[in-house]
Amino acid sequence: MSMPLVDDPRAPRIAVVGATGAVGGTLLDVIEDRGLRYRALHLLASARSAGRPVRVGGREFRVGDLAGFHFGDADVAFFSAGHAVSRTWVPVAVAHGTLVIDNTFAFRMSADVPLVVPQVNAAELARRPAAGVIANPNSVTIPLVRVVRDVERRWGVRQVSLSTYQAASGSGHSGIEELQEASRLALQDPQAPMPAEAFSPALAFNVVPRIGQVLADGFTLQEHKLLQESRKILDLPGLDVTATCVRVPVVNGHSAALWVECLRPVDRTELCKLLGSLPEVTVHDDGLDEDALTPATLGDPNHLHLGRIRISPGNPNTFLLWLVTDNLRVGAALNAFQIMEELIAREHL
Repeated sequence: MSMPLVDDPRAPRIAVVGATGAVGGTLLDVIEDRGLRYRALHLLASARSAGRPVRVGGREFRVGDLAGFHFGDADVAFFSAGHAVSRTWVPVAVAHGTLVIDNTFAFRMSADVPLVVPQVNAAELARRPAAGVIANPNSVTIPLVRVVRDVERRWGVRQVSLSTYQAASGSGHSGIEELQEASRLALQDPQAPMPAEAFSPALAFNVVPRIGQVLADGFTLQEHKLLQESRKILDLPGLDVTATCVRVPVVNGHSAALWVECLRPVDRTELCKLLGSLPEVTVHDDGLDEDALTPATLGDPNHLHLGRIRISPGNPNTFLLWLVTDNLRVGAALNAFQIMEELIAREHL
């Protein structure tokens, strides 16, 4: 589907900061797929990427230098260029009246900034935020809260524990390229030194049991994000979430093994029906003859995919499941776009 460029004052003028990155490029694909009507599209990046041609919806755009852009020319700006860029440039955009949807962790825990997953807490968008910023959650937080919200309403939730298996694309193009290059080198010579800038130790044919900075309590920043962001989105300040976040040699597609303890016994049939009724969720009710649910066999990249749903044999209040998502879409770009769709529907843009 092509992207309609229209002369309509009701259509938004859009800026995409980080347009040459993995999330920014995926956002452009989502905008095209959804056939969004817009008046202007500004693709922005650092000076070293400025001037690069990017084809979107059959039209060629030139990437502009972020430092030279006047944000008064955009109604909404998506930021996906890292938290340092957001810290510097989001206040500039807001000062020009631009509404920002930020995909970094720069503002997620700010009290005056709504942290939004539209399928869960769209009510946060009932009014345009005074701060001028809406935060897009972490790529694992988004599917996690979409599962937990309705389970908590039905059975109550005492505790959530998860292990994540996160793809190289979580570190953007550089992560993907490093994994591919290291894999090529390792196949040629297993003893050859591997590139290890995006991931240390090298990720090729390996798993790395930490993502992000290790904090004083032994948990990583990534693991703390899952706890803090889930509590904020679900408005459950006492929610107990513990995680072990692992990087795996997969190009794209995050997976997670969830263990959820509820306050009351859970019926598996009812649980599968409940999860399958959620918007943009596919439940794979595994049989012995069915293919395993993996990032390589994901199916619809715009859906959250759930499988291996089991009730603990020793505790009927506890269930386990396997979760797989396209982290660049469901875990980032699509959620950000759906925030904008909600804002347009509520006439805040």
